Amino acid sequence: MTALGQSIRRSAIGLGLFAVITGGTIAVTQVLTADRIDRQARKAEASALFEIIPEDRHDNDLLKSTVTLPADPLLGTSKPVHAWRATKSGKATGVILPVVAQDGYSGAIHLLVGIDRTGHILGVRVTQHHETPGLGDKIEVRKTPWVTMFTGQSLGNPPAQQWKVAKDGGAFDQFTGATITPRAVVKAVKHALMYFSSHRDLLLQSATHSANGSLEHDHKNQS
Repeated sequence: MTALGQSIRRSAIGLGLFAVITGGTIAVTQVLTADRIDRQARKAEASALFEIIPEDRHDNDLLKSTVTLPADPLLGTSKPVHAWRATKSGKATGVILPVVAQDGYSGAIHLLVGIDRTGHILGVRVTQHHETPGLGDKIEVRKTPWVTMFTGQSLGNPPAQQWKVAKDGGAFDQFTGATITPRAVVKAVKHALMYFSSHRDLLLQSATHSANGSLEHDHKNQS
C-alpha cells in the first residue's frame, strides 16, 4: 500500500472512531439530560399541587390520590393522563387536572388547574413551557402573579363568551408585547373547566384504594 493510501486509511479510521465516540457521547448526554429534566418536571409538579390545594385543605395523600383519565382534546393530550383528587373526611373537595396548551408562542405549555366540587378554580400553575424570557414567561407565578387571577373563576364567572384575553374582547389581561401566550393559557384553563363540567361525577365519585395506594375507577362509566 502506498503512503497516500495508508494516510487515507488512517484518516478514515480516525474519522470513524471520532464519529462513534461523538455519537455515543451525545446519546449518553441526551439520556442523562432527559432523566434530569423529567425529575425536575416531577418536582415542579409536586410543588405546584400543594400550592393549588394546600395541605390544610385536604387530609388524604394528594400525590398518591390519582385518577387515570383517557386522552381528550379538552385536556390537550393524545394519551391518558393522571389527575389528582383532594378529599377531606372521605369527601372529595376538588381535583387538579393536567392540561396542555398546544398553541403557545414557542410550543406546548403544561398547566395544572385545580377545581373545587362546585366548579370554581382553586388555582392554576404552569409546570413546563418554552415561552420567551421576559415576555411569555410571565405565566410563571414566580415571575408575575398573572395566573392567580383565575382563582375563584368558573365557566359562569366570567360568562363563557368572555373567556378570552382583553385584546379579543374577553375578561382577561394579556402581557404588553405578548398576546399569544396568555391567549393559549386562558383557552386551556377554560377547556379544563369544560372538561370538569362534563366529567364531574367521575372526577368526584368515591374511590377505592388499590394495593399500591393509587385510586382506581370503573371506566365503564365513561362510555
